[in-house]
Amino acid sequence: MQLFRASIAHFPKQATQFDNDIAIFKDGGLLVDNKEIKDIGPFSDIAERYPAATVTDFSGKWILPGLIDSHLHYPQTQSIAHYGEQLLSWLENYTFPTEMQFADSEHADTIAKVFLNQLLKNGTTTGFVFTTVHKSSSQALFSAASEIDMAIVAGKVCMDRNCPSALNDCPDTAQADSAELIETWHNKGRNRYALTPRFAPTSTEAQLAALGELAQQYPDVFIQTHLSENLDEIAWVKSLFPNADGYLDVYDSYNLVRERAVFGHGIHLTPNEWARLGDSGATVAFCPTSNLFLGSGLFDMTAARANKVHVAMATDVGAGTTFNMFKTYGDAYKVSQLRNEPISPLEGFYLMTQGAAVAHALDHEIGNLNPGSTADFIVVEPRFDELTRLRIKEDAQFDDVFFALSILGDDRAIEQTWISGTCRYTKEDKE
Repeated sequence: MQLFRASIAHFPKQATQFDNDIAIFKDGGLLVDNKEIKDIGPFSDIAERYPAATVTDFSGKWILPGLIDSHLHYPQTQSIAHYGEQLLSWLENYTFPTEMQFADSEHADTIAKVFLNQLLKNGTTTGFVFTTVHKSSSQALFSAASEIDMAIVAGKVCMDRNCPSALNDCPDTAQADSAELIETWHNKGRNRYALTPRFAPTSTEAQLAALGELAQQYPDVFIQTHLSENLDEIAWVKSLFPNADGYLDVYDSYNLVRERAVFGHGIHLTPNEWARLGDSGATVAFCPTSNLFLGSGLFDMTAARANKVHVAMATDVGAGTTFNMFKTYGDAYKVSQLRNEPISPLEGFYLMTQGAAVAHALDHEIGNLNPGSTADFIVVEPRFDELTRLRIKEDAQFDDVFFALSILGDDRAIEQTWISGTCRYTKEDKE
C-alpha cells in the first residue's frame, strides 16, 4: 500500500453541489492499494491506521482527482492553433483535411500516443473523444489508452453528407462499424464507447436512424455530438431538417437525447431545448476556449442551472486552444464575467471532476478520491515559477490556488499524473 501526503481537495461521495460539499485536508493522506483508493483523510489518522504503508511525501503540493475533459477531438491534435475562421469554414479548411490523414492506421497510432501524452502532462485522466470516420482511428485510441489502463470514452465519427468523399460513410457502414466497435471495446477494461454522429448537418436522416437503433440496442453506451454552436450552423440545420422543431429535436427524433448523451457547446439554445435537456438527463459540454476562438458565442450557465442541465467542462481541442483544464476554466470564468454571473473557482473545479463524473454516471469510478474509486489523481505544484511563488502564498486556500492557476498556470503545474494507481507522467519526463 502507498500513502501519499499532501494538501488534498475533492468532492466526496454523493456530492452534487460545488459550494458546501467539497472536502479539503490541508495535511492530508491518500491511501492507494493496487489500482484503487482505499482511504482518505487527515494524514495523521491515515498513517496511524496503516503503519505498514509506504509513504510518499508531497507536502506543499496538492493532490486532486484526475481531471475529466468531456469533449475533444484527438485527430485535431495536429491542427490546433491555426489562424482564423468560424465553425463551418474551420471544418472545411482545417478539420477535414487533417482527418483524411487517419486513413493511414500508422498515422492514427502515432497521433493517439501524442494525444494521450498531452492529456497526461496536463492532468487529464479521462477524455470524451471524437475519432474520425475510419474505424481504425478508434481502435488506435482505445489500444493506446488500454496500454496504460486509462479511462477513455470514444467513438468513430459518422458522416454521410456535406463532407469530403474520403470521409463519407453510408448509414449501413456507420451502423455496422459502430456496432463492431461497441462489441470489441465497450466496457472492455476501462474503455467505453460513444455513438458519434459529428453533427446533424453531416448525417442524413437514414444515418441518424441507424445510430438511434444502436442507441436503443445498447442503452448504456454514450452518445456524443455537437449542438447549437454557431448561428449559421443552426440555420443550416433548419434548412436540412425543415420538419424538426429545432436543432435538438433532430437528435430527439432518433432516440439520441437521453442520459449519457453529451452535446458539445449548446450556446444558442431555446427555452424549450434547455427544458428538454434538463428533463432527459443529458449533458452539455461547455467549451469556452473553442467558443471564444471561433467566435461562436457565450455559454449561458444561468440557463443551464435554472433547467437543472448537467454541465461538464471541456477543451474541444483542436478548435479549443489548450489541453489544460485549469486554463479552460480560466476562459469559462471570462465568459461568465461577460454575462455578469462569474463561475466560482469551486464550481469550475466541480465541472471537471465530480460534476462531470455525476453527469456521465461514472462517479463510482472517477472524478473523486473516494475509497473504492480508481486511483486516478494528480499532484499539483502551484508555486512552479517566480510569478506563481509571488502570487500564491504557501498557506493559500484551495479556491485561491485553483483560481490563480486558471489564469497563470499551465502544464508546469502538473507534477505527476497517476492512472489506475501507476504514475504515468512526471514533470521530469522527456517530451
